[in-house]
Amino acid sequence: MSTIDAAAAVITLTEDQLDPYVTHMPTRRWLTGPGLPGDSALLTFEALRRDGLRTVAVSTADPDRLLARLREQLVIGGLLAPDGVESESVLLDGATGEVSTTYFFHDRPDLMDSRPLAPSLRTLVRFAAATEELADLRGQFAAYAGRFGPKAVAEATRQLLAVFEEGTGPDGEMPPYWRMAALIRPLALMAGPGTESGLTLDLPPRLLEQDFGPGRIARFEDVDFPTTLTHEPTRRFLRETGLPEDGFLFYLDTDVPLPTLTEYYTEERPGDFPTGELPDRADHLIRLGHLIEDNSLVVDGATGEILNWSEPEARLYPLNTDISTLAFTLWLLHREKAIDAATDHELTTEAYDQLAATMIDVLRRVDPTGTVDRSGWHYWTELFQDEAGGVL
Repeated sequence: MSTIDAAAAVITLTEDQLDPYVTHMPTRRWLTGPGLPGDSALLTFEALRRDGLRTVAVSTADPDRLLARLREQLVIGGLLAPDGVESESVLLDGATGEVSTTYFFHDRPDLMDSRPLAPSLRTLVRFAAATEELADLRGQFAAYAGRFGPKAVAEATRQLLAVFEEGTGPDGEMPPYWRMAALIRPLALMAGPGTESGLTLDLPPRLLEQDFGPGRIARFEDVDFPTTLTHEPTRRFLRETGLPEDGFLFYLDTDVPLPTLTEYYTEERPGDFPTGELPDRADHLIRLGHLIEDNSLVVDGATGEILNWSEPEARLYPLNTDISTLAFTLWLLHREKAIDAATDHELTTEAYDQLAATMIDVLRRVDPTGTVDRSGWHYWTELFQDEAGGVL
């Protein structure tokens, strides 16, 4: 079994525990010396602490159906999803020290394969530490505390890319997991706390126009608002900043005035839905537009909360904290698509699941509504993970 240094929160192994699995000397020195983090936001090595070193072959019921190169790989831990649950397993090659990931298909081990993660444990730990320091704005990224906007995003991206480029293998290829970390995670720095807007976030001026195009942003006037839209920060945002007409997963109603949910069903779609099944305070829920699959995006006129009204379920779900975090979500999705196109769709074709987890984690750090408490259905996170639908 492994041991844990409680003070340093690291997991180490003894020389005897490494035999006969690990023959790569730098890896042996790392596992008996610096060790692996016992507490990480990105990685867990609980399997190593619990089970010690074990091969993929020993971990599956039918090892003969495994790819030959996977059988002697060592299961040492896993990647963590944003909700803290282990997703992919982390593998170590005991002969070369290289680290990769795989999904275990216990009923179909013949479908298992691996993806590169790092050329060594030392590099893996360094990459993970740098990524966590960016997320927490500490360590080498402490200078970004209180800095927001395009310049901060660009500088943080370059700095994190430099860390990863320095540690790539001899082929110079950066694993998609770290490339998306450098290109996507710094986007959380784009908007700062809402000290001026009275909302959750203060978006940089003209952020939406610059990404979506000025002709694709719709703004409203006071005459467009129903009387029950009394939340002034929301009214001001819709007047001065506006929303993209086509947010890909959200389509704005540009036929003004904006209707309440009651008005929408009685005036625009009479007879299509029983008004008796509308939620409480439907007169205070203003429909901003439609989401896919018969979902509407509505704002609570009194609080500014953004909700998802599911017509098939006749139920309201939390969507975003307010209009500013909704706008950030639409911008984040639009920016991700531009980044993926610029990388020849490497992120979506080679590591869609990892990209979805990265996007959810960025959104969670900016807007916890629906992304921290995953006990209920949440439109954005569910659709981000819809690889078959090609949402990202």
